[in-house]
Amino acid sequence: MTNSCDYPLNRTDCEDLVEPEFYSYKYRVVGTIFQGAIFLSGVFGNVLVIIVVKRTQSMHTPTNYYLVSLAVADLTVLVYSVPVAISGLFLVSDTWILGDFGCKLFIFLQNLGINSSSLNLMAFTVERYIAICHPMMAYKMCTINRAKKIIFGVWIFSIVYCSPWLVLTWTRPLNIRGYPGVGRCDFKLSREKYLLVFFADIMMFYVIPLIVSSILYVLMGRTLLNTHRPSNSEHRKSSSSSRAQVVKMLAVIVALFATLWLPYRGMLVYNSVASLLNKQKFMDLWFLLFAKTCVFINSAINPILYNVMSSKFRAAFREFLICSTRSSRNSGQGGSSSTFNLSTIRSFRSSQNSAAIKRTDDPQIKDLGF
Repeated sequence: MTNSCDYPLNRTDCEDLVEPEFYSYKYRVVGTIFQGAIFLSGVFGNVLVIIVVKRTQSMHTPTNYYLVSLAVADLTVLVYSVPVAISGLFLVSDTWILGDFGCKLFIFLQNLGINSSSLNLMAFTVERYIAICHPMMAYKMCTINRAKKIIFGVWIFSIVYCSPWLVLTWTRPLNIRGYPGVGRCDFKLSREKYLLVFFADIMMFYVIPLIVSSILYVLMGRTLLNTHRPSNSEHRKSSSSSRAQVVKMLAVIVALFATLWLPYRGMLVYNSVASLLNKQKFMDLWFLLFAKTCVFINSAINPILYNVMSSKFRAAFREFLICSTRSSRNSGQGGSSSTFNLSTIRSFRSSQNSAAIKRTDDPQIKDLGF
């Protein structure tokens, strides 16, 4: 094929062309394996959380509703970020092939998932703080209906907040030799305006939520320590243990959120400050791959934590997977296997509901669902 730069009239335009750059084979393989595994496990785990909570009546609690909303946010990040990241490993570096509309939708949905995830973390932290430190308020504040309203508000706010990206992004043309028409998904904002939005995002959806959550978890821990006294009542021991289990798990979720986002956000903050000071930016490709992978792990790891740290989630996961396996194996064996599976599910739900009923006389753990 003849290159248009061979013609004299086009040589002036071709002076600005840059040579195409590709990622190394090793970089592609490592990125594809790790990010692909995270994507598959994350999608499976978050979908499993949504299904299990929806199908298990005893798990219809305010805390679990927040965790379902968090699972939806994490799914949004995984589905709209990981495939793009993996495909980008095999393209010319820093190029975009999904068009202008694809660029707008990608930036909008990615930010929607990230921001709503942070707000959901804040929401269930405040809910647990009220339930543990202000039990008399919990009867009114920590209800399923209120949780639904707060979750709805979280998503509406996130959608409205992120919607300007639909008009503030575009595909910037790139002059790459041998690749006419390619571009880069970029922002229409000037550097100063973009940095203002960026630092506002950092404060609203990372720094402030972590500061507030840290304070609330310290207060919850102090309350639990003060109430965790020797008692002859098995019921009180069980109540205290259940509350501590929930707080510990939610605190780990927030701590991992802070840790796994730190490399990527830290790099962006450093480069933003370097840009303002006209200094060289930090652009190590392997660190960038590591930082992005940490972000994807953050969206995939929560279901694993539920399974490890929550006995009730663990039992619900196991029961659902066992029943699903039996159903698929015995689908052609007639009604007896269906009857067996149905009775098994009913037995499990009955036992879970009975356990929940036994705890309802303690306002602090009535709606824990763990």
